[in-house]
Amino acid sequence: MAGKWKALADRLEREINEGVHPPGAPLPQILDQVAAGAGSKATVSRAYQELEAKGLVTSRRGHGTVVRDRSRVRVPLNRYERVLSPGGARGPWETATADQGLDGRMEVATPAAETLEAPADIARLLGLDPGTEAVRRRRRAMIGSDVIALQDAWYPLDVAQAAGLDRPDKITGGVLGALIGAGLVPAEADEYVTAEEPTPQQAAQLAIGTRVAVLVVDRVTRDRSGRAIELVRVTGAADRLQLVYSPLPLRIRTPRSPRSQPPTGQ
Repeated sequence: MAGKWKALADRLEREINEGVHPPGAPLPQILDQVAAGAGSKATVSRAYQELEAKGLVTSRRGHGTVVRDRSRVRVPLNRYERVLSPGGARGPWETATADQGLDGRMEVATPAAETLEAPADIARLLGLDPGTEAVRRRRRAMIGSDVIALQDAWYPLDVAQAAGLDRPDKITGGVLGALIGAGLVPAEADEYVTAEEPTPQQAAQLAIGTRVAVLVVDRVTRDRSGRAIELVRVTGAADRLQLVYSPLPLRIRTPRSPRSQPPTGQ
């Protein structure tokens, strides 16, 4: 039988979904809920924990329990096509979010680049032998102060060194310009999308509950010879990202009508 905490959690979830508590608004303090007759401190705390696990609220130091913004960001498949010119002021994330009137930006980690032994799945996607060293560059896709997605970009060591991507600071002119400047011209890319449970670290970084799935998008870019020169892994909250694959060209071969067939020989 569900306890009082479940009834309180259900009521608050309903109020959040109906807009009574909008995104960014703090829920009443636990002691205020107790004083209002919502239950004991343990009851209210358990209800708030349930809401946080479901990704409805997040706990912020100095702000208490705040309703989480779950509005979706459209991420189009062709987000790279419009920015494939080196030295541009905006990258794919900034361009896609600006089109939606959102203040999107990329925040570079410190250090931005590290030389590491590539994990087995990364090595496989890059076509590297197990245990091979590669360069990882880390960034975070932001909207305002919210972290929407984590981005890890991996490069074969010789590619990173040739393009200067192994430096632990931001790349002036962008990664694309650095690759092209080194003669490593992107020619094609594949994307693989999966849904997974977040690790505790991912849940903490994305400020999501433990029951909110994450979308993992692996984008492998190859040069003209077919060699993988970059793997970008984007991990974001599934309830904040909408991957849009539109429009997609459809190559359909239609049978020719009998009248259009050439006459057969006698």
